[in-house]
Amino acid sequence: MKKIFKIGLMCSVICLTSCSNTNSISTNGTDLSSPSLTHNDINRIEPPNWWVDFESKHLQLLINHPNISEAIPQIDYKGVSIHNVHKADSPNYLFIDLIIDESTLPGVFDIVFNQSNKEGLIQSYELKARTKKAIDYKGFDSSDVIYLITPDRFANGDPSNDIDMSLQETTLDRSDDYARHGGDIKGIINHLDYIEEMGFTAIWSSPLLTNDMPQASYHGYAMTDFYNIDPRFGSLSDYKELAQKADEKGIKLIMDQVANHCGSEHWWMSDLPFKNWVNYQAEFEVKAPTIYSNHRRTSNQDRYASKQDIKGLTDGWFVSSMPDLNQRNPFMATYIIQNSTWWIEAFNLGGIRQDTYPYPDKNFMSAWAGTIMNEYPNFSIVGEEWSYNPLLIGYWQKGANNKDGYDSNLKSSMDFAMQKQIVDGLKEPETWDLGLVKMYEGLANDFHYASPNDLMIFTDNHDMSRVFTQFDGDMSNTKMALSYLLMLPRIPQIYYGTEIVMDDFEKPGDHGLIRTDFPGGWKGDATNGFTGNGLSEPQKEMQLYLKKLLNYRKNSLAIHKGTTIHFAPFMGTYFLFRTFEDETVVIIINKNESPITIDLKRYSEMGLNGTTLRNVINDDLIEWDNKIQLTSKGCLVLTTKKSN
Repeated sequence: MKKIFKIGLMCSVICLTSCSNTNSISTNGTDLSSPSLTHNDINRIEPPNWWVDFESKHLQLLINHPNISEAIPQIDYKGVSIHNVHKADSPNYLFIDLIIDESTLPGVFDIVFNQSNKEGLIQSYELKARTKKAIDYKGFDSSDVIYLITPDRFANGDPSNDIDMSLQETTLDRSDDYARHGGDIKGIINHLDYIEEMGFTAIWSSPLLTNDMPQASYHGYAMTDFYNIDPRFGSLSDYKELAQKADEKGIKLIMDQVANHCGSEHWWMSDLPFKNWVNYQAEFEVKAPTIYSNHRRTSNQDRYASKQDIKGLTDGWFVSSMPDLNQRNPFMATYIIQNSTWWIEAFNLGGIRQDTYPYPDKNFMSAWAGTIMNEYPNFSIVGEEWSYNPLLIGYWQKGANNKDGYDSNLKSSMDFAMQKQIVDGLKEPETWDLGLVKMYEGLANDFHYASPNDLMIFTDNHDMSRVFTQFDGDMSNTKMALSYLLMLPRIPQIYYGTEIVMDDFEKPGDHGLIRTDFPGGWKGDATNGFTGNGLSEPQKEMQLYLKKLLNYRKNSLAIHKGTTIHFAPFMGTYFLFRTFEDETVVIIINKNESPITIDLKRYSEMGLNGTTLRNVINDDLIEWDNKIQLTSKGCLVLTTKKSN
């Protein structure tokens, strides 16, 4: 891990965070799966619980209570000692550094807060036993296909939690694209069978944490509590049930996290611990106009970048409702790393998707990812770098040969560059430098990446137009894009509803419309995408098409880890091969509207002459000899495997 600790605070970050894992199912710090804590005098303690037997023996507790800075904490529990106590700028916070040595046993102990001339406060705290070894936390990889879900718009499994009168937004309106619609965790649980049968092996849901915002809280990216599930989505127990039932089906659970910002209604925003807890805090506290990010993400790599541009990226706010967290504050840095670890340990996560990866302090991000991967060496993290420049995407991947020596310790980046090349390549006319050559050269850029197989590829997501809309309703282009996506040396992600060609034609690119309700997720829906009832023939066709591809891919070692060979586009066609041992998979993309015959001698180096291949979609057998006739625009996915 090169240069994890470039800034002074990082030493304390790592020392205080590698141990940040908590296996608690708790609300307001109360564990739902363990005996009740005997004392609960403190308003808030975070993390709400912890574990023994981490590699790092350090834990930092955030304590929030009126005038708690006057108190002197004491602990009498074998193996646990107070290393240091830090006052904040606000008198209502203490930060306590604990050492939890290797002899410490799981159990509950009291933290006594002694105050002069006052009765002491007592807060019970639990250390849990870890349920499995850190090495056994398996992340996602190129054998997986990830199903991305916007929970509020997927399925309403528990109507009783649709409205919570203790929160600011108390409306439910499915006719309003920016209101809450009622989808929840139970809705995902209820349709795990569907997800499994389709052939998906991992679920990435957009954030489920509390978003107590006055409007548009449905999307989840303006967190107001980093340790609790939004009650309109369910509870921590519900999330635990989702993790357990998904695991039983071999489905990994990927959590969407945000290190860059929180919601403006976060509980600490009314009383910030330090004067530099968030960026541009002084301006925020006097209600000055918001200073927004310049979004110049290239300043992270630009050797000529001005200090002003760098600061403009990392310190500026996305929007006025999302305060920008200052990860250069060592207590904030520790808090974020411990929070991520807590969720991994408590819910047996199969990965993290980190939002807006280039926007926080980049040295902190190296420390964050490095700490997690040190503790969980087989885990996976994917970072969002929304750039169409492969140079920027590759910079963030672990092992990149960066000229500045930077290593983010990030296993995976989101491949926006290849996504664009797929769409452009299929939509553009075929010329020397347009059309399929975009896809060919886009894949050729893999020489730049430290590990292309670990990149996440997709045709669309919750922030961009539906792929069917991107292709102007062209079914054959949509099928070709998805087929190609699933054959690449990548980790594919497919957005919910793509399998039934959901669209946003009415207002292309509108975020509320992109996140349309999945039909059948609500009682009384006339159409049910889960059962197929009421779907149009094109919708059924696409659903079955994807189901066959996904289930073939699930068991194809050639696609998971095989050699990739592709040939330059020729006569409006593009051939790509994946090979492992005795299995070869070939995808033939054909943009010709009229029948065409292709001389297969061009592909003789693949050694398939005289081989019988099976069409993955319809099981037709094709003899690979001197030529192949392609009768219409579309694609063929062929395999040497007799059956799946």
